[in-house]
Amino acid sequence: MRCFTVVARKDPKALYELAPGTPGLAGVVMLHQMEGFMDAGGAGRLASEHLLDQFDHRLVASFDVDRLIDYRSRRPTMTFDKDHYDHYEDPALDLHLLTDGAGKRFLLLDGLEPDREWELFALAVRSLVEHYDISITVGMHGIPMGIPHTRPLGITAHATNPGLVDTTDQPVLDRLQVPSSAASLMEYRLGEWGHDAAGFAVHVPHYLASSLYPQAAIRLLRAVSEATGLVLPDVELRDAARRASEDIERQVQESSEVEDVVRALERQYDAFNVTDRKNLLSDNDGRMPTADELAAEFERFLADQDGPPTAP
Repeated sequence: MRCFTVVARKDPKALYELAPGTPGLAGVVMLHQMEGFMDAGGAGRLASEHLLDQFDHRLVASFDVDRLIDYRSRRPTMTFDKDHYDHYEDPALDLHLLTDGAGKRFLLLDGLEPDREWELFALAVRSLVEHYDISITVGMHGIPMGIPHTRPLGITAHATNPGLVDTTDQPVLDRLQVPSSAASLMEYRLGEWGHDAAGFAVHVPHYLASSLYPQAAIRLLRAVSEATGLVLPDVELRDAARRASEDIERQVQESSEVEDVVRALERQYDAFNVTDRKNLLSDNDGRMPTADELAAEFERFLADQDGPPTAP
């Protein structure tokens, strides 16, 4: 008697539920930002919250977070009021339909990064990309860098196709191994499946990485606008950035040690821009940090994240 092994394949479409009555969306852009991975300065989080606050939006699809989230590693918040539980912060990972400042529709995937079933999640996103005929997916987040807050913020752009993003600026990062994320795996797999995908990582001063830094969100939105043609006003973020800058300058003036660090970073940044040095991360002797050192720095940043970034 012959025996056969039956392998039950999981259905990626079972990971999400579509909202009824969603219109045709052929050719739309899908932005995404998922909390849980590296997001120095809360850059991606601030950008996503700004878009949802500024533009009318409707729910398009909801992911089954009960399957994707490890509640014991990221416990949702509850409110206890005297003698009873009053409120529960439901974890969510949702796809929203928005309309930009010029009346152009786009999608935004926002919420918690999945803790498990990353490959199935990537397949689920692929099914949504093909269902709605999404033209390109674009990720947003921040990474810590040894740069001063007094100089323009840089961007590391990446894509499944080099022609999708502007790479004329000198790259700050070379080839190195870094911690992966659900978003990076999703971008990688979409490229393998023949779909356009890209992402932007804004460079945030390392001493502000654990604070909310609106300037980084503004830089992200500008990069997204340039790459996609979306009209994304940032007036409210600019007001927040002005207030953050005032707070930062006050704190710098109150600490000679912090001021010394900022001035040293300014000298390094300015030297990079007037010399032929190939990388902003090199030290005063021109030595580049190794790939292992950069990856270790990212690992330390992730290990230090006990909660969301706070105000400066």
